[in-house]
Amino acid sequence: MLFPFENHNFSAFHALSPQDETALVSRARLLQAASLRGAPSLQLKGKKLGILCDEGSDSSESRLLFQHAAEELGAHVAIIRPALSSLGNPGEIEHTARLLGRFYDALECQGMAPEVVRQIGRHAGIPVYDGLACASHSTARLAALLDERTSPADNRRFVLQAMLSGSVA
Repeated sequence: MLFPFENHNFSAFHALSPQDETALVSRARLLQAASLRGAPSLQLKGKKLGILCDEGSDSSESRLLFQHAAEELGAHVAIIRPALSSLGNPGEIEHTARLLGRFYDALECQGMAPEVVRQIGRHAGIPVYDGLACASHSTARLAALLDERTSPADNRRFVLQAMLSGSVA
């Protein structure tokens, strides 16, 4: 099941419906069970994901969580430091977003101004997340709904993986 997008805009992930939350937790439970069986899922094999983070943003824990979650699903992950926040011309951001949309299947933005993330989301043509792996993201609380066979950190990773596998086509 793919989660709905509005023009691939990241904001679709800030207000999941109760049905989408249920589907996300169900998918996370399947990933958890597969991990416990020693049969990891490679649902993102061959996909290319990018983590956009401006210089000076200190979110290495979130960056690593996103990177490990995606790589465990078979994706290739690149860390990109584009310094888009310093661009004054919206045309440059639009052009950069379109270019990134050609190279990547999805982008995670961390430590970036919300307006810059919105602009990227409008023009990239791919899923663009705003701090999906950050502890403050609305999906983080869903990890508590998984059972206790795995650690809270692993449960958070399963929820993140569920979101990625459900939204990256």
